Amino acid sequence: MTNYEWYAQLAKPSWAPPGWLFGPVWTVLYAIILVTFGYVTWLAYKRKIKPLVLLPFALNLVFNLIFTPIQFGLQSNVLAAVDILLVLGTLGWAMVSVWPNKKLRWVALANVPYLLWVCFATVLQLTVTGMNWGV
Repeated sequence: MTNYEWYAQLAKPSWAPPGWLFGPVWTVLYAIILVTFGYVTWLAYKRKIKPLVLLPFALNLVFNLIFTPIQFGLQSNVLAAVDILLVLGTLGWAMVSVWPNKKLRWVALANVPYLLWVCFATVLQLTVTGMNWGV
């Protein structure tokens, strides 16, 4: 059984989106992440903002990138649930960290679609984890 077959056989709620939707959604979201996180990184590099502002963005990227290996490689719903909560928390932190700078509010606003998807993905992951507890 491949890793994706493992996931396909898990119990999921009726409102879970079809698998084909994840690719297009993440393509758009990664474009948003690239532009916004890249801009914040550039400003920190140029010392136009405090480097500490970059921390939640960096952590978010790490937690985001390790989700797939955790979910599909380790096949661990519990660890994936913890990870998606960390993605959500660091994304919120990142958005709040740039909001006080009026010139960076667009970064927070541009990440609203990412935030909405991660909120949805968090509820989905927690639901899938609960539905498959002990499986």
